[in-house]
Amino acid sequence: MKLLRFGDPGKERPGITLRDLIFDVSSFGEDFDESFFGSDGPARLKAWLLTNQSRLPMVNNTTRLGAPFVRPSKIICIGLNYMKHAQESNMPAPKEPIIFFKSTTALTGPNDALVIPKNSTKTDWEVELAFVIGKRASYVDEAHAMEHVAGFCLHNDYSEREFQLERNGQWVKGKSCDTFAPIGPWLVTTDDVPNYNNLKMWLKVNGTTMQDGNTDDMIFNVPFLVSYLSQFMTLLPGDVISTGTPAGVGLGFKPPVYLKPGDVIELGIEGLGTQRQKAQAYWSPADSQ
Repeated sequence: MKLLRFGDPGKERPGITLRDLIFDVSSFGEDFDESFFGSDGPARLKAWLLTNQSRLPMVNNTTRLGAPFVRPSKIICIGLNYMKHAQESNMPAPKEPIIFFKSTTALTGPNDALVIPKNSTKTDWEVELAFVIGKRASYVDEAHAMEHVAGFCLHNDYSEREFQLERNGQWVKGKSCDTFAPIGPWLVTTDDVPNYNNLKMWLKVNGTTMQDGNTDDMIFNVPFLVSYLSQFMTLLPGDVISTGTPAGVGLGFKPPVYLKPGDVIELGIEGLGTQRQKAQAYWSPADSQ
C-alpha cells in the first residue's frame, strides 16, 4: 500500500495511490501521524479499504504532494553507510553507524522547491532510502527489528557542506536548513517492499546522472539499524530513519560540484517513486531593504 498526503503546505490531507490514481482517505478519520502508526494504522486502513474503496473521492494528479506523514518526533540519519560513498569521501568505512539528526522543520514535499540557504556556497544532494517506524522500539533485537518498521520512502538528504564540515560542531547544522528533507512521494508499506536490501537508486542534476547506486552497497542494513538505534534511544511510531547515500555526491567530485539557483534535481528509488526539485536562492523581504 502506498500512503501519501496532498494539498497546500500545512493543510495536507491523507490519501493513497492505486493504479497511478490518487484517492482521498480523510473519511477514515485519521491522519498519518504517531498515533496512526502506533496503533497498527496501515493494517487497519487496508482492512477499511476493503469495504470503502469504491466511495473514495479521487484527487487530481496535479495536486501538490506533501511528505507522506505528519511531521515526526525525529529524523535520524546514518552517515557514510555506503562503502563507495565512504571511499569517495576519503574516509574509512565506519565500524559502527555514524548517527546524526536532521531538524524536522527541514521536512517538505517531494517536488517542492529547494531553497539554497542564506550564505550557502556548498549545497549538495544525497539520494537516500528512508524508513518509518511503525511500532515503539526500545532495546529491540535484530531478529525482530522489521516488526517495528511501517514502510519505506525516498529522501533527498540535502546538505550544506560548509555548514556541516567547516563550521565546527556536529553535522546537524549542515543538514537542517528549511527544505533540506523532501520525502515521498509515498510511504510504501513493508509488505510491498520485500527487496529493500536490493533497490536501484539514482539522482540527476540538470539531466546528468550524478548518483547511480543500489541499497546492496549499504554497510549496515535496515534490521541492524533499527536494533542498533534502539539501544541508545526510544524510536517512536512515525520516526524517520534515513539510511545513507551511495557514491556520486557533489562533495566527491574533483573539483566539488554544488547546486546553484535554477538547477533541477531529479531522483528515484526502485518501487518508491521519484522526486523533482528546482533550486532557488534564499530570499526574504529584509534582503531588499
